Amino acid sequence: MPRGRGVLRALAGLREGEAPLALAQLRGGQSFARGVVVSKIKNARTMLRRNHAAAEPAVLSELDQLARKAAEAPSLASLLGLEGTAARAYFGAFPGMLKGPDEVRGAFDLEGRNRRPPRDPVNALLSLAYALLAKDLAVTLGTVGLDPLLGFYHQPRFGRPALALDLMEELRPIVADSVVVAAINNGVIAPDDFQRHGDAVALRPAGRKKFLMAYERRMDQLVTHPVFGYRISYRRVLEVQARLLARVLLGEVGAYPSFRTR
Repeated sequence: MPRGRGVLRALAGLREGEAPLALAQLRGGQSFARGVVVSKIKNARTMLRRNHAAAEPAVLSELDQLARKAAEAPSLASLLGLEGTAARAYFGAFPGMLKGPDEVRGAFDLEGRNRRPPRDPVNALLSLAYALLAKDLAVTLGTVGLDPLLGFYHQPRFGRPALALDLMEELRPIVADSVVVAAINNGVIAPDDFQRHGDAVALRPAGRKKFLMAYERRMDQLVTHPVFGYRISYRRVLEVQARLLARVLLGEVGAYPSFRTR
């Protein structure tokens, strides 16, 4: 989307007091991209450390090193490359987080991340979880006066909630991926909940309903916020992080406080 149209969209129909925030969003915010990618990599490492049956030290070490490099990435292109390398390492180890009988784990096997369309059950669940989280973040960003279409890490494109995708990066492992792992390991979703159409795999309606309920339960789960130290739901985390980003853009906070779990 051309930047001029983005300006018009961002400023059109704003409530009183929101214009300064919209202008601040258009001027800056790119510096927080490194922070959310670092947090995404670190949160992915935490997911493996907590849930993998026997996470390889080499993989955990690689993720540590990639997070350190991402913190000093000199350009958006280099940051994208580091994130891609980290994702391959993480999803290469992802099956080790799935538990249960061999026949069940075999049904949920995957060969890395694939999408558009997802070609296996795990990727079908991941794609759905990411879509749900992006939707919730887009709504939340709008309520705090930020335009969800104007991103900094994900470049603006017509109809794409780029800023929601930016803010979602650090939450993917600990919210969306966690829902997928728990739904499989707890037997909420079974292999027969899926159907195949050509190369694409998708949930049947009954399976989709069960997964939506699992997602909502995760969003209602309490977690200690790493900055403020009090317990809030993951749904509330979305709002807190959006408001923190708004304060950064307005110059009220020096740097975006990323959300990381230990």
